[in-house]
Amino acid sequence: MLDITARELKGHNILAVERFQDKTCHMIEFVVRSDSSPYGDRDDEVRLFLAEPDFAAALDSHKRQEIKIKKYAHIIEGHILFDQLNRAYRG
Repeated sequence: MLDITARELKGHNILAVERFQDKTCHMIEFVVRSDSSPYGDRDDEVRLFLAEPDFAAALDSHKRQEIKIKKYAHIIEGHILFDQLNRAYRG
């Protein structure tokens, strides 16, 4: 039986180089909800490790309901610290 936590997501692998870059400070896992999203096709599940400007763009997409963020984490020196999205980020 396939473990649900081992599901394959599009985007960055859990050990992606982007996770360990100095500028990376956010990780999001989300579902694409729009046909016009730059992140993938409708219903794709995606993981991305992002720097601040890219995270801001993803939040804008979340507010426009192009994507729905399911998981969020802070990234500190490659360590994943899961957290809920701050209420200010939620659209």
